[in-house]
Amino acid sequence: MEIFAVPDFKNIFFWLFCGLAITFITQMVYYWLIFGKFAFRKNQALESKPLKPVSIVIVAKNEYHNLKRHLKFVLEQDYPHFEVVVVNDSSDDGSGELLKDFSDNYKHLNVFTISSNLNFFKGKKFPLALGIKAAKHDQILLTDADCKPKSDKWIFEMQKQFNGKTKIILGYGGYERKKGLLNKLIRFDTLQIALQYFSFALSGIPYMGVGRNLSYSKELFIVNKGFTKHYNISSGDDDIFVSQNATKNNVAIEYSHKSHTLSIPKTTFSSWIFQKKRHLTTGKHYKFKHLISLGLFSVTKLFFYLLVIFLLIFNYNTIPVLVIFALRLITQLIIIKKTLTKLEEKNLLLYTPFFEMFFLLFYPFIYLSNSINKNNKWK
Repeated sequence: MEIFAVPDFKNIFFWLFCGLAITFITQMVYYWLIFGKFAFRKNQALESKPLKPVSIVIVAKNEYHNLKRHLKFVLEQDYPHFEVVVVNDSSDDGSGELLKDFSDNYKHLNVFTISSNLNFFKGKKFPLALGIKAAKHDQILLTDADCKPKSDKWIFEMQKQFNGKTKIILGYGGYERKKGLLNKLIRFDTLQIALQYFSFALSGIPYMGVGRNLSYSKELFIVNKGFTKHYNISSGDDDIFVSQNATKNNVAIEYSHKSHTLSIPKTTFSSWIFQKKRHLTTGKHYKFKHLISLGLFSVTKLFFYLLVIFLLIFNYNTIPVLVIFALRLITQLIIIKKTLTKLEEKNLLLYTPFFEMFFLLFYPFIYLSNSINKNNKWK
């Protein structure tokens, strides 16, 4: 049995093996030179500086139960000077009365209510823009009504990254750990997305953040005219805004455990798929360089798996192919393990190869579905 087949330049299998080598090298560049920047990043000591006042902005539409469950964790942060701005977007579930009760007990809570005939745009961008413009302070910290800070040091941890040049802080918004396969899929997907946007930011190519935990200056928002360039898109108040306004010099990341937020995960596959469909409507609006950087990683990953399977089926250079596959898998597990530790996620490592194969099929399905049905509303 030959360990390595003699090259035959007219043999299509030889060229397919060369293609496998190219995709493998490309994947190694992404994992070690880009994702490794975050995975192996050491905690950096920051100079202590005066704590600036912060405005937390939350948009809520029929979020009575989530507000009742989570808002107190935002209002009771251990931070000397902050306000909480909640924009009640024409809720009809009793949220208005609940927010009135909260505001009676928490004087730093400011509630703004939008009537149903005022939001002429799809999604939460219009109410969010109103909340940001109504905020008293320049440092804006965003989260959602179905999120809660993981600790009472959330504001402190997120704001400490601001300095003269930094205008955008990318945080981590995780999901609560529950039983079941769907919960693991959701958390693994969230982890991989965070690994990518943190790593690309550290590489000088910031392209997105998540509205569950994102901070930027009000000045940056006003100067760049907020969401006016993409009001016609229901999603993208977080990732499109970051993609359009972030530079390698004005972005920082914050991933300490106390800076995380936790959201309530979906409990059915149908509701999660609907959520993913809405989130994935924004990618095509990223800058071209972001699309190329992300697309190259995804395409080479897909072709890597296809070529491995094809070459193994036809028994061509079986041992070298298996070695290449094993090297990539080991590399991936090392990076994921380091990321799991950094983001305090658990019980996901052994699922990595299976979940990756799932998402290789799942994401093209979602993109195809979105191209057919474009009605993805926020609420």
